[in-house]
Amino acid sequence: MNISKMDLNLLVYFDVLMRELSVTKAAAQLSITQPAMSNGLKRLREVFGDPILVRTSEGMTPTQRALQLQPVVRDALSRLEAAIQPETEFDPLTSERTFRIMASDYAESTLLLEVVRELAHQAPNISLDVITPSDVTFHDVEHGKVDMAINRFEELPLSFHQKVLWYDTFSCVVNRQNPVLKQFTLDNYLKAQHIWVSKTGYGVGVGIDPNEVQKLGWVDVELNKLGRKRRIRVFTRHYHVALQLAKEQQLIATLPSRAAKIYQDDPNMAILEPPFDIPPIALKMAWSALLQHDAGHIWLRRLIMETARDLEGS
Repeated sequence: MNISKMDLNLLVYFDVLMRELSVTKAAAQLSITQPAMSNGLKRLREVFGDPILVRTSEGMTPTQRALQLQPVVRDALSRLEAAIQPETEFDPLTSERTFRIMASDYAESTLLLEVVRELAHQAPNISLDVITPSDVTFHDVEHGKVDMAINRFEELPLSFHQKVLWYDTFSCVVNRQNPVLKQFTLDNYLKAQHIWVSKTGYGVGVGIDPNEVQKLGWVDVELNKLGRKRRIRVFTRHYHVALQLAKEQQLIATLPSRAAKIYQDDPNMAILEPPFDIPPIALKMAWSALLQHDAGHIWLRRLIMETARDLEGS
């Protein structure tokens, strides 16, 4: 296919159709009629020799060819959009912009606390709207409704940009009066009672089934490899709650080391290495290609990465 003979508006149609997965919604997004969008989809099918979207019991579903094309088209349009925008300077000292950041409780208590301190010095009028993972979807981030997501992701859409902020190990937080400290072996660890902390993802969560080991996350998956299982008394989605329970109850909280450091100066608490191996986890920052070239967004990404690097060295 000779691209010089192609109507490049079709790429815009394709981009919106892949986001909305609906001819009606895509037409509304582009302020055109539904027949015009239907005709655009017909022309896309002819150009690529592929159905692009197929109607199934779950609605309009993209083909494999369409999924392969989506990140390529999104990146090309993003670069073009950035190129034709008038150049504007971003001044953090005077900006009153609000950035919406989806952050896990772990990221919020370890990283964003320091980011807010930096903002107070560098950008006193900028606001952060911190949203929990259960409040948003990948769709919201992809559309730029959320500026970025900071969490531990196993998978991300190919269209997203991402950056590893740091790698973290695991630690056990225990009250110094807990008898398990007399001999902190794997057997004694497993005899004790534990607090489980969620590896929070996107979307509204559901209750935890202690028998579904794979869904319990890193700690329990590694124990399962050893043919062992811990006794979980409390399931929580908040690291501060887990730490407080470990302090007030005879419970062990096994969580990322940077979260454990919150209690490193508490004389009533002990922080120890787990009595078995747990692979490190990666904290990542992810954002939409739509915001890749935004001057304010570039500045905030740089600030977050510099803050993460400073914390990693501390």
